Amino acid sequence: MIKKDIKNFSFGKTQYFLKKNKFQSFRAKQITNWLRKKNVSSFEEMKNLPKKLIDFLKNNFFISNIEIKDFQKSEIDDTVKFLFQLSDNQEIEGVLIPSKNNRITACISTQVACILSCKFCATGQLKFQRNLFFHEIYEQVFILNEKAKEIFGKHLSNIVIMGMGEPLLNYENTMEAIDLMMSEKEGLGISHQRITLSTVGISDGIKQLADDNFKCNLAISLHTANEIKRKHITNSKDNLDEIKDSIEYFYEKTKKRITYEYILFDKFNDSLEDAKKLANFCKISPCKINLIEYNPTNNDIFSKSTEKNTKKFMDFLSDKNLIVNLRKSKGQDILASCGQLANSKK
Repeated sequence: MIKKDIKNFSFGKTQYFLKKNKFQSFRAKQITNWLRKKNVSSFEEMKNLPKKLIDFLKNNFFISNIEIKDFQKSEIDDTVKFLFQLSDNQEIEGVLIPSKNNRITACISTQVACILSCKFCATGQLKFQRNLFFHEIYEQVFILNEKAKEIFGKHLSNIVIMGMGEPLLNYENTMEAIDLMMSEKEGLGISHQRITLSTVGISDGIKQLADDNFKCNLAISLHTANEIKRKHITNSKDNLDEIKDSIEYFYEKTKKRITYEYILFDKFNDSLEDAKKLANFCKISPCKINLIEYNPTNNDIFSKSTEKNTKKFMDFLSDKNLIVNLRKSKGQDILASCGQLANSKK
């Protein structure tokens, strides 16, 4: 008999399996607590289970685990990057980002590499392997929360699903992981207001979020409001009109403000004409804009926008009464900044 990974079982599925095999259904809650709230690595650690049940679980299941294979800490801003090894030896990265306001943000991954292969992103230069299971996405948050307490002396403040992979191309696993993060009973009890999902703009997925009454924050990695330029830098099948339509649909159903992520590339998308196109695009719903400094990768065809052009771009948007922030790169010296995650060490 082939054993199954018990972490792939939801609470309901675990409960059903126990009842089917003549075990008390309340044991499902105990098992789930050991797995989600304690992150145990063996059935013997489940101290409140009878031996008969432990033996049954050992005969039918195994417990997969994510291990920290390596980590690096920035000498500039204390950002910490972790290399995680999955149970099948695949590798992903996650990041802890401290900020001046005493917040600790975790950046987590949803895929092993990324199928979209955006030209400015180091992750896209890797060969796509697979989607992460929901428990692998959730377990990153659990581990990073423990590491935040160990390194910085405080719990995670925010979760950004902006690491390796496109979360909306791993929709079901990502949503189930988010539900666990928010669950007081089964998971970490993190508020939906502190979780942000970032997508390159998968229009069908954005509409699905709206239909599913998505409570968390949504960020769109736009980077240009020019169709030709966007096709040059991303491999997304969705054009700007389709993305616009999905954002309008999302706002109509949720009334949630969108965040646009916009990396400024020198002489590519940082002109006043580019700013005008972006401002026009942003008319479709209430929003805020995060301008991001470009972070170099090993396959550079872009460079960082100048301070002068960045200021002009930002001032133009501000004059249009748009909420705009400039996000400074963190962890760049350890290749942990936006677009740099590629299982590499510096």
